[in-house]
Amino acid sequence: MPTGVAMRDAREQLFDAAERVLLRDGPEALTSRAVTAEAGCAKGVLHKHFTDFDGFLAELVLDRIRRLDDQAEALLKAAGQGSVVDNLTAMLTDLFGSVAVAIVSLTISRDGLRARLREAVPTGVPILSEAGQAIRDYLAAEQTYGRIRPDADTDVLGLTLIGSTHMMFADRTGSRPTPADVRAFVASVVPTSH
Repeated sequence: MPTGVAMRDAREQLFDAAERVLLRDGPEALTSRAVTAEAGCAKGVLHKHFTDFDGFLAELVLDRIRRLDDQAEALLKAAGQGSVVDNLTAMLTDLFGSVAVAIVSLTISRDGLRARLREAVPTGVPILSEAGQAIRDYLAAEQTYGRIRPDADTDVLGLTLIGSTHMMFADRTGSRPTPADVRAFVASVVPTSH
């Protein structure tokens, strides 16, 4: 590995490398050596920026949660516009078509990572909890616009959408759901008023 070579935005390069390893090889292949090899840097670079590997992974997950905030804001701004089913389909497909499923698997498989994340995310499954809240907020907003039936339980709907869509995408060996698959599921669950 190269040494003495300056890396611009080393943290982000390491995060991106970790995502590539996660998506290509799965959580079990994610090691500090795999990340630094993927990033094309010396192993010491990771330890220069993070206390240890679980600290690196915790920061990766928290960074991806912060990125989810932008998606949540865009979804909430879409309330009252377009199709409720299409808005939810786009958000869920984007969320689970990304590294989110692999991060959930990673979080579940590493005790040290879960312990670190509990400090910042005390309840629920990181990424899924935040995405679920974004969807519940969106559904509640659509309910105020009269586009979701007034008797619909938006909390239950949000959890159903997140949990079930996660299960649709969780099998890394099978074929991935298409946006049409996700849309059909969303349409079957969400009680729109139109």
